Amino acid sequence: MDSAVAFCVLGCLLVSPVLLAEQEVENLSGLSPNPDKDIFVVRENGTTCLMAEFAVRFLIPYDVLALNGIDLITEQASLALPRGARIEGACGSTEAELHISWVNGAYTLRIYFTKEKRTMGSDGKAKETEMWKMSKVQLVYDTSDTTHFINAYNPGKHTASTHHLSALVTPAGQSYMCAAQQTLTLISSDHQKGVTVYMSDIQIQPFDIKSDFVFSEPYKCITDQRERLEETLPLVLGLILGLIIVITITIYHFHLKLTAQQPQLPRDRSLYKNM
Repeated sequence: MDSAVAFCVLGCLLVSPVLLAEQEVENLSGLSPNPDKDIFVVRENGTTCLMAEFAVRFLIPYDVLALNGIDLITEQASLALPRGARIEGACGSTEAELHISWVNGAYTLRIYFTKEKRTMGSDGKAKETEMWKMSKVQLVYDTSDTTHFINAYNPGKHTASTHHLSALVTPAGQSYMCAAQQTLTLISSDHQKGVTVYMSDIQIQPFDIKSDFVFSEPYKCITDQRERLEETLPLVLGLILGLIIVITITIYHFHLKLTAQQPQLPRDRSLYKNM
């Protein structure tokens, strides 16, 4: 009896760290004013550890039998992530993931994140910086779903995945933000077809969230920065041009004023002798 109690105590001590990590997942897409944008939250021990907001759309090629009953034709199915999708997630110090499934598991989107240290050079000096990135995206889809895959040939489940992905690279402690559309290509198990994933209006943070349900300082994508520059550049050029015009008019005004104060020489040369 004593040995059983001792075994139980030892087993409880070994299991307790795992049980302490109570996980909650929440789909808050209904709070988004944008009907195409989804909001997902993963929490552990009552604290937010992963947040993701984005709009996503998929373009999936599939085969259809031609009218001659022999040849195959490739069609495209376009679908978006619906509201009310089921989510799962996992948080860690260097790895995190988000799983989103809908239509009773006919579709599952899995997004994987990793955090790593990178050596970056500046002014001839090497500096080690911690970054996080999206390291893998995987989509499981079922061409048996006749809502999107009409008359699919040999219907069934397929898996499409990225290879050697390094996307949304962001400094540790910050969230990634990008309004512009990001495009990913996944290679499918269905005869190596290319599945295209379009993501936009993105804000994601899988690590180091300091406040519950609040993203950390955003790290904006280069596309957004470029678009912002393109928006502000005409304004800056207009201000510079306006300033040049004002300076030109001011100089001309002073020139006229100085000219008016100078003595005027008579045009009739016979009058010079009287001067």
